[in-house]
Amino acid sequence: MNQSSATRYAEAGVDIEKKYAAVDAAAAAIRKSFTPGGIGDVGAVGGLFDPARVGCGGEILVASADGVGTKLEVAKRAGVYHTIGRDIVHHCINDILVQGAKPLFFMDYVAVGKMEPKVVGDIIRGCAEACTENGFALLGGETAEMPGLYAPGDFDLAGFIVGSVKREKLLDGSRVKPGQTLIALEASGLHTNGYSLARKVLFDELKLSITDRPRELGGVTVGEALLAVHRPYLKPIWPLLQADRIAALAHITGGGLVDNVPRVLNGCDAWIDRTRWEAPALFRYLCEHGRVSREEAYHVFNMGVGMVLFVAAEDATAVQEHLRAAGERPHVIGRTEPARASEGAVRWLDS
Repeated sequence: MNQSSATRYAEAGVDIEKKYAAVDAAAAAIRKSFTPGGIGDVGAVGGLFDPARVGCGGEILVASADGVGTKLEVAKRAGVYHTIGRDIVHHCINDILVQGAKPLFFMDYVAVGKMEPKVVGDIIRGCAEACTENGFALLGGETAEMPGLYAPGDFDLAGFIVGSVKREKLLDGSRVKPGQTLIALEASGLHTNGYSLARKVLFDELKLSITDRPRELGGVTVGEALLAVHRPYLKPIWPLLQADRIAALAHITGGGLVDNVPRVLNGCDAWIDRTRWEAPALFRYLCEHGRVSREEAYHVFNMGVGMVLFVAAEDATAVQEHLRAAGERPHVIGRTEPARASEGAVRWLDS
């Protein structure tokens, strides 16, 4: 492209040089995430990966795609962007983990109204660092500047993950049976769901700012509470999967316990006792000040539970001991029983 046409493109709202500057700013972090399975370098049109190089030849591939939702708006208010990069990677890790899969590589997509290299570089750096910490590659991605579709300052973020699982270790709900114990792992906050309601309550109705510190939140700012990074559960759970100690997993995302636990029920109901853990301060604050009913809260928010493990009753003690040794605070929250209807559902022991 000659200088004249490049200038005209910039006048139209797309600055190619800023796009490359954003990628260059994160290049070191991206390369640090590379694993032996990756072939090539930053900047290739397509990412290449050889599963055999990491011992996964012949396994089933598991893929997932997701976004961060309107948590992006909170990040923009706070001017903090690397955390949402971590959020999308961690969310995608958990989504394939529930099928027994270990991540192989990740790809990101960032779309902006006006290219800001520092912002985009921070987002991609957050993605790359999360990939490195969890042992897989940020294999590639796309950064798009789209004036007219997005306003200056607006942006979107999506992630795409591919993992693999041995056929005999695939989790698909078929191992769930009556009499199993449900063990919950704690969430770090809202994770990546329920932000439209949270923003309405905190910013529109209560007129709080990102830097306010309501005493009910225990000293953190509104921004810190809302931007708490979505937790990944790969490291504490993977050894349990390898040891065949888990019958099923439920990642508690949009729809809360009510919608996500039934994804793996196999002719069973999940009976859950909500008194077995305390909902964190942010959820209590949102429910009280936002006039959110208890039933709606457990359908919209994770209410402090990020992952639910289905384990045989006789393994429950050993599983909890492993989780505690890994730094978790597991909670036994219920059990499975034969379903009352044709499809299994969540039922509350404390109603």
